[in-house]
Amino acid sequence: QGVQCRTTGDPVLYLTDPNGMDRNLRRRMLDTLAEMNAAEFERSGDPETQTRISQYELAYRMQMSVPEVMDISKEPKHILDMYGAQPGFVSPAESADDPRVLYKGDDPTFPNNCLLARRLVESGVRFVQLYDWGWDHHGSSLGESIDETLPIKCQQSDKAIAGLIKDLDQRGLLEETLIVWGGEFGRTPMMQNNVNTELKKGYIGRDHHPYAFTMWMAGGGIKGGLAYGKTDEFGYYSVENPVTIRDIQATIQHVMGLDPHRFSYLYQGLDNRLIGPTDEGHVLTDVLG
Repeated sequence: QGVQCRTTGDPVLYLTDPNGMDRNLRRRMLDTLAEMNAAEFERSGDPETQTRISQYELAYRMQMSVPEVMDISKEPKHILDMYGAQPGFVSPAESADDPRVLYKGDDPTFPNNCLLARRLVESGVRFVQLYDWGWDHHGSSLGESIDETLPIKCQQSDKAIAGLIKDLDQRGLLEETLIVWGGEFGRTPMMQNNVNTELKKGYIGRDHHPYAFTMWMAGGGIKGGLAYGKTDEFGYYSVENPVTIRDIQATIQHVMGLDPHRFSYLYQGLDNRLIGPTDEGHVLTDVLG
C-alpha cells in the first residue's frame, strides 16, 4: 500500500514514538496483539485478521528503517551536488498563501526528492512516485505564464533527473529500475486566450491538450536515444506510431515481468486489467532494448 512522504516534520505520519513509549515496549505490545489476532483468525478464519497482523508489522518495520533512509544529509557532497540537493530545505512556495506562487530561486525541493527516490530504490522499495507541481501554464497569472515559469521549472528539474539517472547507473541499479517521466496530458501548440480580469492583463499560456504530448522512459530495458512517434506539422495530433495509455501500461508491466493479458486487480467484484477488457493495450516492442 502507498505511503505519502512529507517535507516537514516526520517524513511519514506517526513515525515517532509518543512520549513514554520506546521501541522495546512497542515491540512487546505488537507481539501480544499479533497473538490475539492469530487466536481470532483460528476462531473465525477471517483473512482480514491476517491482513491486520501484516499491517502492524509493516508499520513497525517502517518505524525502524524509514528515518535512516529518508535522511539525505548522510549523502556525500559530490552526490548532493550531482542532484542539486540541499538537505533540510523547504521551498517558500510550499507555505505561500497562494499555492500557485512559483519560487524563482534555486529551489532544491525536487532535487531532494530525486535523491530520496534513489535511496528508497536502493533500500528495496518497489515503487516510488515523485510529484512536481508548477507546470500548469495557462497564462491566467504571472505564476502561470509559460515564458516566465517554464524556464524556471526546466532549470529546477533538469539537473536533478539527470543526476538520478547517472546515480542509478553508477550503482548498477538503472537496468533493474524503470523511470517514467510524464503527466496526464500535454499543452496546446497555440496560445491560450487568457486574460486576468482583475489586472486586465494577459499572459502567455497553453491549455490542456490530450491529443499529442511527450513522455520518456529510461532504464529497465528501455532502448536509449530513441524518439518514438511523430505529430503533424502543428504538433496537434499524433500521426505516426500513436501511443495510448493502455500501451504504456502494457509496456511497463512487460518490463516488470508481468503478463499484461493476465495481470488483473479486483475492483467492485470484477477483475480489471490495466490494458482494458478487450486488449486495447500493446507492448511497445520497438522501444525495448
